[in-house]
Amino acid sequence: MRVVVIGATGNVGTRVVSALAADPKVTSILGLARRLPDWRPDKTTWHTVDVATGDLSPHLSGADVVVHLAWAFQPTHDPVTTWRINALGSMRVFRAVAQARVPALVYASSVGAYSPGPKDRPVTEDWPTHSWPETAYGREKAYVERALDVFERDYPDIRVVRLRPGFIFHRQASTEQRRLFAGPLLPHRLVRPGLIPFVPDTPGLSFQAVHGEDVGEAYRLAITKAVSGAFNIAADPVIEPRVLADLLGARLVPVSGWVLRSVVAAAWRLRLVPASPYLVDLVLRLPVMDTTRARAELGWTPRRTAVDALIDFMEGVRTSAGMDTPPLAAHAGGPARVREFLTGTGQWP
Repeated sequence: MRVVVIGATGNVGTRVVSALAADPKVTSILGLARRLPDWRPDKTTWHTVDVATGDLSPHLSGADVVVHLAWAFQPTHDPVTTWRINALGSMRVFRAVAQARVPALVYASSVGAYSPGPKDRPVTEDWPTHSWPETAYGREKAYVERALDVFERDYPDIRVVRLRPGFIFHRQASTEQRRLFAGPLLPHRLVRPGLIPFVPDTPGLSFQAVHGEDVGEAYRLAITKAVSGAFNIAADPVIEPRVLADLLGARLVPVSGWVLRSVVAAAWRLRLVPASPYLVDLVLRLPVMDTTRARAELGWTPRRTAVDALIDFMEGVRTSAGMDTPPLAAHAGGPARVREFLTGTGQWP
């Protein structure tokens, strides 16, 4: 089996490539990214391509499966740029898959594609995927879901899988995630139990997490098994303020959603943090996902809990962990994080 992974050098891509490299059914992997990595996993070759501008079709010729993972979270102050990369870039990938007559397409959707939903009961894959339209990330994920609906209608002979994971954490991606969402002002040594004094006890502030290695395994199964459709991917428990407080040895402090959002909005407008306040709106409205279908049809079971994933993430931030790929490089922010300070909002490097 020949697999092409688009966006193979980031948080999810590295885990997917690692899982595929260990599978004897996979004979070759072509990793596509904007910049070549120094990482050299087994059975893998690399080519550079930009999903927003590059000619994708030649790279997909002869593939058995294409995995589309490329996605830009920054710059949040320039939604036109993220729309061009994420929404329009994804449509270019889908057209190239059709032109190359690839038999299967696996796409990285997200819990963020879901419309606002309940926190007290899990929703299945048929929950609406219109997201929360005020956030660029949600608009883009929802738009690509609609584009895939049209793609499946027009190309019924192509097997299409959509994985919708919760928040994905693993040690090697921790520094990148700190850059993308917390920014340069967060001291990495602070991210450990006992040093963070409180956790906001905000109504609706709960989310699902999953370890990157378990996500890689979910993709491997979606690639190698004859399945199609959408699959929710998350581990237990749901991360609520109480869980975070126990993990960090912190106390809970009641904070309204309005106050929490206002604080993030002020820091974002001052370019002190790259995370948009609209992401706060999205998280407060995310439903809790039911993962029964992934367990039953994919045969997927997470090996690590959601708390394990967070612990791995915090250890990675504390130790400035990374990998030999441009997105995950531990020192991508430059000496003393100077590149991060110069942008103030993250960047699409």
